Amino acid sequence: MKRLVILGGGESGVGTAILGKKKGYEVFVSDFGKIKENYKEILAINAIPWEDEQHTEALILNADVVMKSPGIPDNAPIVKKLIDLGTPVISEIEFAVQFTNALTVGITGSNGKTTTTLLTYHLLKQGGLNVGLAGNIGKSFAWQVAENKHDVYVLELSSFQLDGIINYKPHIAIITNLSPDHLDRYNYDYNLYIESKFRITKNQTEEDFLIIDNDDVEIKKWLQNNKINAQLIPFSLTENVENGAFITEQNLTSTINNDLFTMPINELSLEGKHNLKNAMAATAVSQLLKIRKQTIRESLSNFQGVEHRLEKVLKIQNVQYINDSKATNVNATYFALDSMTVPTVWIVGGVDKGNDYNELMSLVREKVKAIICLGVDNSKIISTFSNVVDVMVETTSMSEALKIAKHIAESGEAVLL
Repeated sequence: MKRLVILGGGESGVGTAILGKKKGYEVFVSDFGKIKENYKEILAINAIPWEDEQHTEALILNADVVMKSPGIPDNAPIVKKLIDLGTPVISEIEFAVQFTNALTVGITGSNGKTTTTLLTYHLLKQGGLNVGLAGNIGKSFAWQVAENKHDVYVLELSSFQLDGIINYKPHIAIITNLSPDHLDRYNYDYNLYIESKFRITKNQTEEDFLIIDNDDVEIKKWLQNNKINAQLIPFSLTENVENGAFITEQNLTSTINNDLFTMPINELSLEGKHNLKNAMAATAVSQLLKIRKQTIRESLSNFQGVEHRLEKVLKIQNVQYINDSKATNVNATYFALDSMTVPTVWIVGGVDKGNDYNELMSLVREKVKAIICLGVDNSKIISTFSNVVDVMVETTSMSEALKIAKHIAESGEAVLL
């Protein structure tokens, strides 16, 4: 019986544990932090041994294979020891994919990958495919594979997940764009981070597809210097591309294998240039998977990025106040911040549900000038963003928070709750 050790008892760790057990592995879960109560219960129900707040070497170093959660860096002492022993240390995606024949669409990039993933999922689902959503979003891929759920998966993949890939290949891969991110995990070397993203295509063959932003300087540079096997499908806002998506007059135009799709830009439900790119990428996937054009059009026009629209409440002294209090998770907040076009004062708080705010890092850096914390425990928000924004204030009442926001926000800026 092969021994599978899982480092990290979060969503991907527990999903992998369930799949591993089902496939006949001897499974052990070890988390250096605390495992959440609901996950402990699931491990207990499945009779899977676990430990938290420690890594017991005697129980880990005897593994045949180790699944490392994406949040654990490669230079963690226990990981280094495993690598020195020659033990395969892989990602959840790599472990799970060997147990499914499902076709996968893998989506990575520095920004916009969440929107592109949700939009692609929406298009394929509306198109009648039995499709699952996993990776960085929702229920873990391994967990869904354990339940034999879907024929197609749309996977949002971070560079950390791609680092743990040996054989995994998506049938369709998307790289939305590249900008310096998470460089602390890549020895502050941007090129290492870029290499990491391009691992998404390393196992692809000429029967697979790589969809890329043709306006992205770094992506183009990498492709000039490296050979890929997949069929390349570019999308661009600035030039007409062959076998890809571009803008003609006021239309989104996408030609894949001589199959032409067009749609007026003003009918898209998502606004903004970045969302036009996300729509192009998702459209290309839909065409490759033979979704009816009428369905693609309808889906692009009725897609609700999140359950609700941002609610513009009122404008005072040319400062726009926006109520997005329904954005209770990182993903919804991502959409809200992503749609801001002016410097923003962000009022944030509530109870921390083990959110990983790092996904918001690039957006906060770009759009947020001040954060007002209004919650029970703000320590995580403060530790994540304190060196990214100029102003960080804590308060306990909403009226106080709005007073502070009114002081900080200048004419032409916005306050987002």
